[in-house]
Amino acid sequence: MFPYLHLNLYFWHPNIPTFGLMLWLAAVAAAYIVDRSFRRAGIDADAVGMVAVAVVAGILGAKAWHVLDTPSEFHELGWQVLWDTAGFAWFGGLVFGLGALLLQGWRSGIGAVRTLDLCSPAAAIGYGIGRVGCFLSGDGCYGLPTTLPWGMSFPHGLEPTLERVHPTPLYELIAGLVIGWWLWLRGGKPRPTGWMLGEYLILSGAARFLVEFIRRNPKVLWGLSNAQLASAGSVVLGAVLIAWAATHTVAGPHDAAQTA
Repeated sequence: MFPYLHLNLYFWHPNIPTFGLMLWLAAVAAAYIVDRSFRRAGIDADAVGMVAVAVVAGILGAKAWHVLDTPSEFHELGWQVLWDTAGFAWFGGLVFGLGALLLQGWRSGIGAVRTLDLCSPAAAIGYGIGRVGCFLSGDGCYGLPTTLPWGMSFPHGLEPTLERVHPTPLYELIAGLVIGWWLWLRGGKPRPTGWMLGEYLILSGAARFLVEFIRRNPKVLWGLSNAQLASAGSVVLGAVLIAWAATHTVAGPHDAAQTA
């Protein structure tokens, strides 16, 4: 594993965290996809700026939720846990990131929910790319021990293990790319406001719910982890959104352009 890239540039020898590097690449990819999505919908808005704000909010939310989810770690490490390169909770990043997009969509005149519809493919793909950073840094997000031929050990990770375990970040990368591709294809046709967001919440929630069965996270209720409970809530909310959207008129490109 490569938690850091050690560069030798004459008088400068930086150690670049691979997690941070992949997070930056995820943000760049997400900004590009959101820009394409806005253009396809006939919307003239600052996609790059909106994604940048959402990424910062998502990072803060992921770290805050991790601290709330693992108080024992905060008790052991103190405030240091807030700027540690490990320890980011998926649900906190989702809530804060979507919240930032909702606010920006409302302020820009696009519409809060409509903005999330347009950003759904980018959110799925950006999440998948970000998981590569977890894989490269070996930050403990991998799964349970396995005898499958693609099982991997992480002897040089931030949280090393010599056992062959499920490379769950790679599973989530594949899931994110497939979900993003599906949502992009689906978003090419006019759909009621809230429909694409509902599909994103269902698909991403279901993917995280399933992968948690082979993750190392502790079980807290009914044999499920915190992430699984949050994922179940995501699926339910997505289904409610689709049912609500089905009672409304279809939001096409021309409608979106007029709203903006």
